[in-house]
Amino acid sequence: MGFDKISGLPEWDDDDFRDEEEEGEGWKPNRTRDACKEMYEQWKQVMIVLQGALDSMNTDTGKGGFPAEYWEDHKGMLLGDAYQVAVKIKSSEAGLYMIRMENASIIRKNAQFIKSSMLTIMAENVIEEAHGHVIREEIDKFRVLFRHWVSTFERDEFEDEWGLF
Repeated sequence: MGFDKISGLPEWDDDDFRDEEEEGEGWKPNRTRDACKEMYEQWKQVMIVLQGALDSMNTDTGKGGFPAEYWEDHKGMLLGDAYQVAVKIKSSEAGLYMIRMENASIIRKNAQFIKSSMLTIMAENVIEEAHGHVIREEIDKFRVLFRHWVSTFERDEFEDEWGLF
């Protein structure tokens, strides 16, 4: 498995999702997988701009601001959430409705957190305002693809014992 050196994420490989039950079915279009792949590729773009912005952070915010350690911790949290989005996108292709819905919830929560965090980070002059806006725009592009992806989910016969999905 190759890694994209810029985004830090593994390349998408359709063979990762081949199932023995699908043997002979590979020629059929898979709307959900195609939407998932497109969404994953867009998230790689988010990762590139996010990492670039966070690598250029100015943690010296002067008196009254948060200490540099706070911003380093915040950076780690943002990157952790961003990597988790990528993991949840790829692992949703297990094919079960319940797993897809659970992953979709986590993806949405993390993407929203990263997007809203940009407002605070920009307001505190920790990153360039232009960088924050680019990240927010890339997440908006991702959101459009996310909505399409979720619309392709087909409910299966498995019950969620928690009653959420």
